[in-house]
Amino acid sequence: MNRIVPLILAVALFMEQMDSTVIATALPAIAADLGVGPITLKLALTAYMVALAIFIPVSGWMADRFGAKRIFRMAIVVFMVGSVLCAISTSLVAFVISRFLQGMGGAMMTPVGRLVLLRTTKRSELVSAMALLTIPALVGPLAGPPLGGFITTFFSWHWIFLINVPVGLAGLWLSAVFLPEVTAAAPPPIDIKGFLLLAIAASGTVFGLSVISLPALPPIVGVTATIIGLLSGILYIAHARRHRAPILSLSLFANPTFRAASIGGSVFRISTGAIPFLMPLMLQIGFGLNAFQSGLITFAGAIGAITTKFMAKRVFAAIGFRTTLISASIAATLMTVVNGTFTPETPHLVIIACLVAAGFARSFFFTGVNALSYSDIPDNQASQATSMSSVLQQISLALGVAVAAAILEASAMISGTHLQLADFHLAFFIVAGLSMVAALPFAAMARSAGAAVSGHKPSRRLQPESSE
Repeated sequence: MNRIVPLILAVALFMEQMDSTVIATALPAIAADLGVGPITLKLALTAYMVALAIFIPVSGWMADRFGAKRIFRMAIVVFMVGSVLCAISTSLVAFVISRFLQGMGGAMMTPVGRLVLLRTTKRSELVSAMALLTIPALVGPLAGPPLGGFITTFFSWHWIFLINVPVGLAGLWLSAVFLPEVTAAAPPPIDIKGFLLLAIAASGTVFGLSVISLPALPPIVGVTATIIGLLSGILYIAHARRHRAPILSLSLFANPTFRAASIGGSVFRISTGAIPFLMPLMLQIGFGLNAFQSGLITFAGAIGAITTKFMAKRVFAAIGFRTTLISASIAATLMTVVNGTFTPETPHLVIIACLVAAGFARSFFFTGVNALSYSDIPDNQASQATSMSSVLQQISLALGVAVAAAILEASAMISGTHLQLADFHLAFFIVAGLSMVAALPFAAMARSAGAAVSGHKPSRRLQPESSE
C-alpha cells in the first residue's frame, strides 16, 4: 500500500478536526468578544456543518468531471480563505458567513480525499488505509484544545484560525508533488433540482433546530425552517426515485452493509457531535476553568483515539465489524454516562482517564464504520458512496450540536436560571442513550459482513445461514 497518499489526504482532515476543536475551546471567549451568548455562537458551528451538507453532494460529481486531485487542491484554498476571514471577523454575522465559506472548502476536501483513497487502494488494504488517513487527523483534536486554549487565554482567539494557513500550504505542496492523478470521467449532467432540494433540506433542518430556541429570534422561525427542511427531504426522496442519475442515489441503501453503517453511524455521530460542544462549556461554565485549562483536559480523548490506529486491522480481522462496532457503541455509551457525573471536585486525572477511554471506543467505531461503508460498494458507485456518507456524517454532527444546545436551553428555561452544572449532566445522559441506539443496526447484521475488507473469518457454527 502506498502510505504517502492517505497521509497527504489526512492534511485536510487535520485542518478540519483541529479547527473544530479549537473553536469549541474558544467558544466563550469568541462569544464575549462578539457580544453574544456562548450558546448563540452555536450558529457558527452549525453554519460550517450546513455548508458541508449542502456542497458535499456535488463534490463527487465535480471530482468525476474535473479530476479529484484538482478539486481537492482547490478545496484547500477555499478553506484557507475562509479561515483568514474568520480571523478578521468583528461581528456574529461576519463570523457565521466566514465559517460557511470554510464549510464550502471542507465539503470538497474530505469526500474527494476519500474518493482518491478508494480508487488507489485495494479493498483488502482499506482498513489500514483508513487508519493511516485518520492518524494525522486525530492529531488535530490532540493539538487543537490546548493550543486553542493557550492562544485564547494568553493572546487572542483571532489567531487560532490562522493556524490553518501553513497547514494548508503544506497540503497544497504535498498534493502537487505526490498525489496521483485520478482520471476524470464523463458523469451525466448534474441534477440541479436534486441539488436544490437537498440544499434546502439540509440547511432548513439543521438551521431550524439550531435557532428554534434562540431568544434573538421568534420560535416560529426555527419551526418553519425545520418543517421546510423536512418537506424538502421528502420531495427529494420522491425526485431521486424518478431521476435517472440523482445527485445522491438512494439505491446505495439497498446494500445491507452500507445501510447498517449509514444508519448506525449517523445515530452515533449525533451523540459524538454533541460532546465537543458540551465538554469545553461544562469545564469553563460549570467548573470555572479557563480556556487553556479546559483544552489541556479535553485533548485527552485524542490520545485514546490515536492508540487504536495501531491495532485496528488486527482487531477487525480477529472479531469482525459486527462485534467490534457493537462493543464500541456500548463502551462509548458508558463513558458518556460517566461524563454526566463529573463535578468540580472530580480529580482531573480521573476525567482525563475517562476521556482517553472514550476516545479509544469512538475511534474503533469510526474506523470500522468508515471501512464497512465501502466494503461492498462497486467502483462505479464509489463517488456516490463517499458523497452520501459525508452528507450523513455532517448532518448528524450538526444535529448533535443542535440537540445538545436545545437540551441545555430547555433545562435552563425550566429551572429558570442561567446554565448550571446539572444542565450539562442531563445533556450527557440524554446523548449517551443515542450511542446505545447506534448498536441496533449492527446487531441485525451478519457476522461475516464486510469480511473481504476486515479479513475476519467467522467459525461455521457461529455464521448465520442468511446474510440478511
